[in-house]
This record gives sequence, C-alpha cells and structure tokens, in this order.
Amino acid sequence: MTVITPKLTLERRLLRECELIISLDEVGRGALAGPVAVGAAMMDATGARRRVPEGLRDSKLVTERRRPEVAERAAAWVQASAVGWATAQEVDDIGIMSALGLAASRAVQSIADQGATVEDALILLDGNHDYVSRIHPVPLRVRPVIKADRDCASVSAASVIAKVARDGYMAELHETHSAYQWNRNKGYASPEHREAIRSHGLSPFHRASWAIADVPTLF
Repeated sequence: MTVITPKLTLERRLLRECELIISLDEVGRGALAGPVAVGAAMMDATGARRRVPEGLRDSKLVTERRRPEVAERAAAWVQASAVGWATAQEVDDIGIMSALGLAASRAVQSIADQGATVEDALILLDGNHDYVSRIHPVPLRVRPVIKADRDCASVSAASVIAKVARDGYMAELHETHSAYQWNRNKGYASPEHREAIRSHGLSPFHRASWAIADVPTLF
C-alpha cells in the first residue's frame, strides 16, 4: 500500500491570501463512549517554510506506538496547537454534528487565547462540511477540504495531536471503568466493549442517545 506523505502545498497557497491558517481535524465521532475531540494546529507563512516533521501522517496511518512521539514533534513544529472537547453528555444533548462544532469552536478559542487573531485566520477543516461556523461566537472563514488530514501537513498535525490526547483520556477513564476495556478500544464498538455494555449497562461516559446495542462492530 502506498502511503501518501502530507505536504504544505495548499497551506502555502492559502497563506498568500491570509495571515494565519488554523487547521482542524476531529477524533471520536463514531465512538460509543467518551468525548469527541477536535485538534487545532496554527501555521503562518514562516512556519509553512519549515520542513514537515519526520513520520507525520493522518493519525489513522501512524501506529499507536509511534503516535505520541509524532504528536510531540507536530506540536513543536506548528506555531500553536490545542484540543477542543465535547462530552458524551453534550453529544446526547445536541447531537454529534453540533457537538463537533462545539469542540471545534473550543479548539479555535484556545488558539485565540494563545494570542492568535482569529479574524485574520482561515480555518482549514478536514471533510466536506463546515460544522464550526454556526457554533463559534464570532465569524470565521472556513474552508472544508476532503482528505485534508491525508494531504495537508498542518491538518495531519491537528489529527495526530487530537488522537493522542483523546486516546490518553480514554486510557485514564479505563482506570475506573475497566470492564469496557477503553484502554484498548478507546470507546469504539469492539466486540468486548459491546459485551461489557450488555453485562454492566451504560456508564456516565457512554452516548446514551445512540442505539448502542445494535451498532456494527468496528474492530
């Protein structure tokens, strides 16, 4: 299988039109338990001239063992980074797409809190749907790009940063909810996870509004 190495081609072109890019990618959309997380990575024209860190890929293409070191290099490479969260309860209360928007808005706000001027930024969002603009309290310039997590290095950075943060959080939750094996399945629908739900019921960290018992196995 050919692995596509992300580049900075799109970012460099867009940075002729704006001062900053804030790249976003989500993790945990399809999980049965735990929060959704959106990683954010900020880049300016100077940063876009730096070499892409070794091993940087969309988080799904980096082995679990290597992800922490790749995420550390990615965070050091971009000018600022953050992870925004929306809880399982928020997913239940407002739906998954609005929860993604809430997590993304929080990630963007965290970048702003680090000194970025969001009004000068273009939001580069993985996917084909802008789920953040209607949630964020101030207007944003958003550009959804399909497969941006694979092709755009700044979005790959956001992806792996978010993945490592969420996996770490699910491993922490495993300490008090070990029956669900979240240290292994990270809240997704493994056979063991679904069997534990049948045996023990739902925890406060499950998305109770979802038809969990009938969800297809992802592993």
